[in-house]
Amino acid sequence: MLAGFLADQRATLVLKCAGLEGAADLALRSVEPSTLSLLGLVRHLADVERRWFRQVLAGQDDAGPLWSSAADPDGDFDGATSDPAAAAAAWEAWRAAVDFAERFTAEAPDLDVSGHDAWRGTVSLRWVLVHMIEEYARHNGHADLLRERIDGTRGL
Repeated sequence: MLAGFLADQRATLVLKCAGLEGAADLALRSVEPSTLSLLGLVRHLADVERRWFRQVLAGQDDAGPLWSSAADPDGDFDGATSDPAAAAAAWEAWRAAVDFAERFTAEAPDLDVSGHDAWRGTVSLRWVLVHMIEEYARHNGHADLLRERIDGTRGL
């Protein structure tokens, strides 16, 4: 059930970005001075997927964020540009992160598999799945508003 709800939220992000004419549309900002964009959301969620599933649960220390850092915590949003290669790289990284997370979840013996998070201590796969549903739901609300601003599309 949790994996299914998370898959629905991931699919919603893809739907919110579908049919746009290119990277320039994906990189359109919400309202100045905000750096929120659909491309920024894709980059952010790729980093979040990597963090929770690869770093925390799978213990892959070398799987750090691709766009944000301690020195630039908003790099995922701030660095989203209208370069088509940047959009392609973001989608490729997001898909790879989701593929890893889905495999990890499917292969886990149960939802009590756990890892250590520096902020929250020990967290279970169950907790991460619930957190990821919340993360996508919140950002899909942002995506609703961004998409409407880009081309008027609502309720995808």
